[in-house]
Amino acid sequence: MTDNNPQDPTGLNDNIPRMRSDSTFPGGESTDRGLDVSAEITGAVERSENAIEMKEVEGLSQGKIIFRRFIRHKGAMISLVILLLIVVLSYSAVGIHALGLNIPGWWKYSYTQINPIVNNTQPTLTLWPFSLGEHPFGQDEVGRDVFAEVMRGTQQSIMIIVVIGLVSTTIGAVVGACAGYFGGRIDGLLMRMTDMVIIVPLILLAAIVGRYAAGSGSFVLALILGLLLWTSLARLVRGEVLALREREFVEAARVAGASNRRIMFKHILPNAAGVIIVSATLTMSAAILLEAALSYLGLGVQPPDVSLGSLMNLYQNAFETRPWLFWYTGVFIILIALTINFIGDGLRDAFDPRQRRVLNRKAKAAQTAAREKPSTPQPEPAA
Repeated sequence: MTDNNPQDPTGLNDNIPRMRSDSTFPGGESTDRGLDVSAEITGAVERSENAIEMKEVEGLSQGKIIFRRFIRHKGAMISLVILLLIVVLSYSAVGIHALGLNIPGWWKYSYTQINPIVNNTQPTLTLWPFSLGEHPFGQDEVGRDVFAEVMRGTQQSIMIIVVIGLVSTTIGAVVGACAGYFGGRIDGLLMRMTDMVIIVPLILLAAIVGRYAAGSGSFVLALILGLLLWTSLARLVRGEVLALREREFVEAARVAGASNRRIMFKHILPNAAGVIIVSATLTMSAAILLEAALSYLGLGVQPPDVSLGSLMNLYQNAFETRPWLFWYTGVFIILIALTINFIGDGLRDAFDPRQRRVLNRKAKAAQTAAREKPSTPQPEPAA
């Protein structure tokens, strides 16, 4: 027996079929060549798509790139338009009566005005033919116009969530940045303070605070609620700053003699803007539900002023007999919360470099052409 295999002097394994990866096995070499060609084609298509995406944003600043990504997010743009329409409708309908301003709206009734009963207090809104009527959302038992009340409640709820968003975002960003950048005892002190706020149930703490702040006006109530909703953002910013403070541009700024305050507010926080903005939108969407819950419990906005939550509390006994008093209030609460959530999703996708980008029509056409190129490997010339 001829010893063809130096590792098998017995020659017993010569009859065992070789694997297809072996180039001496019939067809094995061509199979490997086909897999390699397929992998090369796939890699070429991916490189072509990445090149198209990079060429699309070539020469643009980071802010413009983020803006372009955001406006191409369909859900976020539709939600932004709906939210703006709600804001314009509410403030133009009943006017602005705050901070010394007394600008009347186009709606003829006030949210405190008592009017004669029309249509047995039922809504006069008709879709075909479209007509608002005297009281499109109906009236309560004493004749107040529900449309005016809902518009005023929407104004108050929007003002509350904006104040809560600004206050909680500012506190959370500063606390998280200081804890992550300085570390050590400062980090431990700030995080233990954050834990003390987190361990107390939010609705319980907000109810206790709202009980004493309810009579001071909706602005004071929003300000105090903003002091309770910063903890999640502080933890997120701290984690982001812990990663950013070791980056090369931070070390370069430190070597150049920049102060800690300048490094934090000029170099680190702008790079953490994505986390901050997205968390702020999520906090605002949670804030309107929290305010509605507090007002429903009678611990939020107090009469004669109204909010969307206080309207639900005011008419809770009429749910079975006059359900329209709940319909429109609930619809506006849901619309505001959902639109803010979708806007937050759009901002997250715009700031996150790992998300797949939405291309314009020209770039899409180029990407499609790159994918549709013939991918069949050309036959090799005969030896």
